[in-house]
Amino acid sequence: MEITPLAIEQYAAQHTLPESPLLYALNRETHLSVMQPRMLSGHLQGTFLQFFSQLLQPLHILEIGTFTGYSAICLAQGLQANGILHTIDINEELYDIQRRYFDKAGLGTKIVSHVGNALDIIPTLPQTFDLIFIDADKQNYLNYYHLALPKLRQGGYILADNVLWSGKVVEPKPDKDTEAIMAFNHAIANDPQLETLLLPLRDGILIARKK
Repeated sequence: MEITPLAIEQYAAQHTLPESPLLYALNRETHLSVMQPRMLSGHLQGTFLQFFSQLLQPLHILEIGTFTGYSAICLAQGLQANGILHTIDINEELYDIQRRYFDKAGLGTKIVSHVGNALDIIPTLPQTFDLIFIDADKQNYLNYYHLALPKLRQGGYILADNVLWSGKVVEPKPDKDTEAIMAFNHAIANDPQLETLLLPLRDGILIARKK
């Protein structure tokens, strides 16, 4: 089940800020050399993340799920001059491509990479974050949310990707990943600490503001 018809997505991309040469190169390399390239944020979602971060102008960003670094580069565009983005990924094999493109983007000193299990790493981070982006293994979304929310400042935002899970959230007989996404969406929407908006952008992006 497609969330957005391909023709509409292509039309939207044609009327969106063009993908930078660096992000285009990262997009292409990811599709040529990395398994499951669909995990990459891509042009439309990346531009959304960039604009959102630029509007918020965060000092500290936490990203849970780096993949090849596309979304981190987009999010880092909005950081304050002395801002830092912490990004976590369990796959050490992706570290070299991440760091290579962070350096090419001039963001090598603004992005801190953590390799390992986010459930272990998040509690060790001392910062209070202005923006948290969750885009990792779906069955731990609730766990990430519970660990990260206390580290989000009042007025800060959580963004979560894949919250429509290719439309499976409205289909009968959900699988385990779909059930996990549905439980996460329900928990966020019913948390009195949060104001929530779920957008059908790409595979669904949830936006939650901490009151």
